[in-house]
Amino acid sequence: MRTSFPDVDPEYRKGELVERTRPDYLHGRTQLLLGIFFEALRRKLSVYACAETRMKLREDLYLIPDIAVFWPSAPPLLPDSPPLVAIEVLSPDDRLSAVREKLQEYRAWGVTHVWLVDPHSRRLYTCDTGLTEVTSFTVPELSVSLGLAEIFD
Repeated sequence: MRTSFPDVDPEYRKGELVERTRPDYLHGRTQLLLGIFFEALRRKLSVYACAETRMKLREDLYLIPDIAVFWPSAPPLLPDSPPLVAIEVLSPDDRLSAVREKLQEYRAWGVTHVWLVDPHSRRLYTCDTGLTEVTSFTVPELSVSLGLAEIFD
């Protein structure tokens, strides 16, 4: 897992390296805005946001969420316990079935808030037992909400 790759870092699933889709401008912009939102809360609420950080869900599963938010303390260099929030941003080449599987892996790992953002259709989804479209994301533990205007400027 210490190997680096010249393009996009792959994820590791059950003994196989799985290539991630390549993001476009809307994906990158949306990911940046989400990161900025949570970074602005760091000192006030002790949240620690990171982008594209490899996480060990179990021995045979390492995933890389677009944004993860840890609370109330910073994670180790290779996080092996769930963040409070895991966010995936859709890219045009993403297969929805693969994205849903990834979101469910986060839920099974114990991530409290699992979100999906589609910057192309400007839609937000929460993931519990399935995907539910919402107009904003809420983190009750932090008393914060994040709406369409903050995400899609």
